[in-house]
Amino acid sequence: MTASDPYEGFRVDRDDSRGLVTITLDDPAKLNRVPLAARRQLAALFAELAEDDAARAVVLTGAGENFTAGGDIAAFMDATPEELTRLAWDVAAPERFPKPVVARLRGYCLGVGLELALACDFRVAADDAELGLPEVGLGMIPGSGGTQRLARLVGLGRAKDVVMRRRRISAAEALAWGLVSEVVAADELDGAVDRILADLDGLSPLALRTAKRVLNHVYDAPLSIGLELEGLAYGLLRTTDDFREGVTAFGEKRPPRFQGR
Repeated sequence: MTASDPYEGFRVDRDDSRGLVTITLDDPAKLNRVPLAARRQLAALFAELAEDDAARAVVLTGAGENFTAGGDIAAFMDATPEELTRLAWDVAAPERFPKPVVARLRGYCLGVGLELALACDFRVAADDAELGLPEVGLGMIPGSGGTQRLARLVGLGRAKDVVMRRRRISAAEALAWGLVSEVVAADELDGAVDRILADLDGLSPLALRTAKRVLNHVYDAPLSIGLELEGLAYGLLRTTDDFREGVTAFGEKRPPRFQGR
């Protein structure tokens, strides 16, 4: 595993034998705060990895015992209003990314940390995780997708409780609300992430990308639109070599060998 050139506030490690890229928010002395520049760099990195066939999945995590306690608050005073309006686009990069993204959550997952996690496909939490959006305490609101994604995932009432009262969500609550898919002891967190990656490994990259795209685009659309898009995607996948290989392998009772085409 080799590290890439340094970024501001995070590092990137690759394991090409697994097709895995790990992005680690890495400023433990400041609870892995996320600088404004890091958000732009993350967006650019995800766009770059989208075109990299060797990168099949991404894990987003934090160094040490926390995911992140949030952003670099003082920097907001120097940012222009126009810069701030672009933050939601930058933080949505994991959602736009066509391949699977797993958020590995431990300790604080606050502010932009929760917003980043909500933009990922899978969220796995240690039992010490605390999730929250505390921005109203600064005379601000979550501005990188937090109000919108949280309300769509857990409902308007719960989202108001979290955002307007700055209420922390425990790992157990997050699991009950469907915000995370699994909660484990901290020393079992890596194993839980690896299980998700193992489930994804060997599946058709085309089918995974298509499923993510359909799910992301229709979860708040009318049912008729969702069914139409699902049907179109279903028909498109019927024409692929991967589908043909999947059917052949099923008939021959062997694991499929998908090529992503």
